[in-house]
Amino acid sequence: MEINPVIFRAYDIRGIVDSQLTPEIMIEIGKGLGSLTLETGQKALICGRDGRLTSPVLMENLQKGILSTGCNIIDIGVVPSPLVYFAASNLTSNCGIVVTGSHNPPEYNGVKMMMNASALSPEQIQDLYQRILKKNFKVGQGNKTEHDIRDEYIKAVCENVPLKRKLKIVVDCGNAMAGIIAPTLYQKMGCEVIALYPEVDGHFPHHHPDPSIPENLQDLISAVKKHKADIGLAFDGDADRLGVVTNMGETIWPDRQLILYALDILKDNPGANIVYDVKCSSHVKTMVEQHGGKPIMWKTGHSLVKAKLRETGALLAGEMSGHVFFKDKWYGFDDAIYCGARLLAILADDLRSSHEIFADIPDSINTPELKLPVDENVKFDLMQRLLNKANFPDADVSTIDGLRVDFADGWGLVRPSNTTPYLILRFEADDEKALNAIKKRFAEFLLAEDATLQLPFQYL
Repeated sequence: MEINPVIFRAYDIRGIVDSQLTPEIMIEIGKGLGSLTLETGQKALICGRDGRLTSPVLMENLQKGILSTGCNIIDIGVVPSPLVYFAASNLTSNCGIVVTGSHNPPEYNGVKMMMNASALSPEQIQDLYQRILKKNFKVGQGNKTEHDIRDEYIKAVCENVPLKRKLKIVVDCGNAMAGIIAPTLYQKMGCEVIALYPEVDGHFPHHHPDPSIPENLQDLISAVKKHKADIGLAFDGDADRLGVVTNMGETIWPDRQLILYALDILKDNPGANIVYDVKCSSHVKTMVEQHGGKPIMWKTGHSLVKAKLRETGALLAGEMSGHVFFKDKWYGFDDAIYCGARLLAILADDLRSSHEIFADIPDSINTPELKLPVDENVKFDLMQRLLNKANFPDADVSTIDGLRVDFADGWGLVRPSNTTPYLILRFEADDEKALNAIKKRFAEFLLAEDATLQLPFQYL
């Protein structure tokens, strides 16, 4: 059986169903994961899946492979990814997998994995691929049991995050996994909830469940204004990333959300470490320092940020992509439903509107992520050449993940995507003039190395 190595990505297993990800391949992946679970000293693997049309058959075959190794299964059914992590933290196994395509197009699906309470690192995922190629599998006969974790999760969040006053909120579930639990949870917390598209439908008939794309938030913005809601929350496909819209319809991107969460935590935990990725605003560092915390910039990627959270003992970590990890009062995994609850608690503790609260969080002129197409075979070589040629004597240069150059009035970033054939760029500055100047410097720098590059941004 030929298995395309491209499906073993930096943070998960992911591919196009039927061409890259078949039921037969899922059996082999299951054998690898079952064997790995047993080698960690655990006897059972928590299994959950999303509501995509292809997830039932993929999960069925994945479980066949797991059981054939002698590893037991605790099946928690159709759930958001964070509930798999929650179950793995509370049941008899701290190993879990979820079959999910997350925010990817409908033809995609995949597997997210955690072993011994940790997401698999890129190196561990490659080791899993080699194990599958070599058929280094345990052999036995495991048992399967079922466990509904939803009520336990709701109870835990309600006890963990009490609200001081009632809020009116709009929740856009995007016909994806948040619909299974988020509206019910927030109602039990005491909110008035207007739920958009809570019915799970793998066709995603209204809009794609990816809150990082502005057009996917338009229905939420309209509903928040129509219902005069206090806040709007939007979730990605498996509910581990959160989008936020204020009562005035403004989109609050994840790095500004992260600042608010950090300031709330630092009130009770002065000096706490706060981890953020290289794509986040420079305001994260400034605001955390001003409020007595220690900001730690790190590599992009949810498994990498999660590992840095554990390594540093940080109470909070976040990425520009929308993954946020609360170790303060919670488990340290990326959970957009819990993250939304923490945001609601902050709002309920303040008589100001969400617009007014976020108005106190500094903002800059910035670009979204910009994708520069680069052939997969030369992407990392080009990035290394750029690092070798980088010469910015008037700026602070970070090579933690690609090249981030912080000037006095803004910054620019170029880094290789770990999952797609692109270099990723992002720019931020105090004003348009500074933003244009930084773009121009990066353009000249990039084109000096390869004049054929089709830059995804313009400058004067």
